[in-house]
Amino acid sequence: MSSQTYTGSALGRVVNEIEETAIALILGLMTIITFVNVVLRYGFNTGLIWGLEATSFLFAWLVLFGVSYAVKVTAHLGVDAVLNIVSPGARRFLSLLAAAICVAYAVLLLKGAWDYWANFANLPQTTGRWFPTGLEEMKRTSYRSWYEVTDIPMPDMLRWIEPLINNGEAYEKIPRFIPYFMLPFGMLLLLVRVVQASLRLVKGTQDSLIVSHEAEDAVEDVAHLNRED
Repeated sequence: MSSQTYTGSALGRVVNEIEETAIALILGLMTIITFVNVVLRYGFNTGLIWGLEATSFLFAWLVLFGVSYAVKVTAHLGVDAVLNIVSPGARRFLSLLAAAICVAYAVLLLKGAWDYWANFANLPQTTGRWFPTGLEEMKRTSYRSWYEVTDIPMPDMLRWIEPLINNGEAYEKIPRFIPYFMLPFGMLLLLVRVVQASLRLVKGTQDSLIVSHEAEDAVEDVAHLNRED
């Protein structure tokens, strides 16, 4: 299904545009940093020390952002061999069961992502073994905001966060909670998208969480082009 299927409203179109722009920007930044590093290394025998780490973070952001976006546009691949041999009622039941499992899984991922990121952001982790039941009590010794990345220098435009989260002490490299923020944010987006897809299944406006058969679609496209020729 096309992403335009779920962007009929003005707000939907704006959100879709923001998501696609963000993905394009991340890809563009990765390409530019890598290209500049190659030119500097082979042309001038130097390079951006922080280039590899920056592209690694950007790639991780792209994956985490792309997972939720793929759910939105039903671009994830799956096996529907069982769904195709059962009755429509059983197919709907299995689809809703799969959606419920995906929602639970997304909640688990969000909890784990938050608990990992909270260590670096001076924020409390959640309580509960599997699903969050509350927030733990924070202690001064639990603060981890002073952790920095390895190579990426701290830009001056972000110095304002130092008195807020690092007791006014200067960062030499950017603090880890900044690039790691994509972990809980990406998992939150995933949870939202899975819930939205589940609601579409309940309403009957969507048949499955997975994409239609790509091979069959490609064959139909080629056949259509051949008929036009």
